[in-house]
Amino acid sequence: MRNDSSNSRVSGRVVLAATILGSSMAFIDGTAVNVALPALQNAFHASITDVQWVVEAYALLLAALLLVGGSLGDRFGRRKVYVIGVAVFAAASAWCGVARNIDMLIVARAVQGLGAALLVPGSLALITANFPEETRGRAIGTWSGFTAITAAIGPVIGGWLIEHSTWRWVFFINLPLAVAVILLSAKVPESRNEKASHHLDWPGALLVTLGLGGVTYALIEWPARAHHGDHVVVAAAVLGVAALAGFVAVERWSRVPMVSLKLFRSRNFLGANLLTLLLYASLGGLMFFFPLDLIQIQHYTATQAGAAFLPFVVIMFGLSRWAGGLVARYGSRIPLTIGPVVAACGIALFAIVPQGGSYWATFFPAVVVMGLGMAISVAPLTTTVMNAVPESESGVASGINNAVSRLAALLAVAVFGAVLVTVFNHSLDLAVDPMKLMPDVRAQIDSARPLLAAAHNSNPIVQGAITESFVSGYRAVIWIATGLASLSAVAAWLLIEPGVGVSAKQV
Repeated sequence: MRNDSSNSRVSGRVVLAATILGSSMAFIDGTAVNVALPALQNAFHASITDVQWVVEAYALLLAALLLVGGSLGDRFGRRKVYVIGVAVFAAASAWCGVARNIDMLIVARAVQGLGAALLVPGSLALITANFPEETRGRAIGTWSGFTAITAAIGPVIGGWLIEHSTWRWVFFINLPLAVAVILLSAKVPESRNEKASHHLDWPGALLVTLGLGGVTYALIEWPARAHHGDHVVVAAAVLGVAALAGFVAVERWSRVPMVSLKLFRSRNFLGANLLTLLLYASLGGLMFFFPLDLIQIQHYTATQAGAAFLPFVVIMFGLSRWAGGLVARYGSRIPLTIGPVVAACGIALFAIVPQGGSYWATFFPAVVVMGLGMAISVAPLTTTVMNAVPESESGVASGINNAVSRLAALLAVAVFGAVLVTVFNHSLDLAVDPMKLMPDVRAQIDSARPLLAAAHNSNPIVQGAITESFVSGYRAVIWIATGLASLSAVAAWLLIEPGVGVSAKQV
């Protein structure tokens, strides 16, 4: 590894400032956009499918190209690729902010995801390259703490901007941050991995993007198109599955695989990533649909909805150091079993609390219990992933686990959306059919179905049926999320090896 200028001449605070601000752009965007979804529906008269794509276009490119972004930084220079990622992200944010229709916004969000795929892996890589081993852990802890804070305040800031100005500022807020990051990065020394391969796994990147894109398209579009016998959905699903199968084959035989499949021979690594997939799918699905329920059904303001998850982040931040020591005391299996079980209990509370009433008596206990469960899980999960592989593979292992968590959220929004739409339509039919409405009134109701809870009807009885149908679909989604979190605990118990501080160096 080579640094183009001496690290001793560069303030560690500058490196931390550049990486924290850059990462904050992605974290704020990832959390604040969910709060903006109801406003986007109103602004563009968008369907639930449209707002799903607003989230999924970003998540798809980020999940598929995250590992490629890290490899590009190792080969061409971490600072260079990081700055390019920040610039692309900022340009796409400006494009999102001036979008004139939902389709333009979706395309801009995809470009944002491309920028994030270059930006996100570069932040930690720059810290690793510019801090010696004895101070690196403290630097990473500082980065983690500040990015957690920005992730927490992101929805609150976004909600306030939506409530007092426009949803467009949720994207414009990235621009001054990007300028600051680029200026600070000029003082960060360049670094690269001289041993990095000159061959990048472009076939693997293309196949995984096509595969995830095809499967995601099929899942999101299926509820709206299935009734018409649309063969495009079937073709997308088949293409997606075939591309993913091709991706596995390419990764198995490639000299420079994007995903090193041999790492999954470790039971701990396999178990930790399966847990990540299941647990983060439950969390990702909840965080997508919860703001819709708060704003469109509970009639919270955007600011209140953005602040609803603050206790979760406070708990995660406050207990992170304590949770980090659980593996040394009890091994990985116990906290990675207990944590998801507690998180599942918290998620279940979202389904059983009454619709209406004070936040403190309804959603606050659910947020606290889920936050406690995730706090018990996250730090031991990271430790398990890093200990499951040789030290030389730790960067690759961390990248794979990060990509799996992004993939989990991507698939959850698509699958949960299909479930919610299906349950909503079934419940609405059961409520409306006995009313014997006039054909034109029924046609008006049917045309508004894609809006889900954003649909409005002048008949209070029909409006009540729409609301109850959405709540039925929302609760079905929450119960599925509860089941996934519970399954993640089972995966940990069955696959994670017992013992204190088990690592790849010991087994």
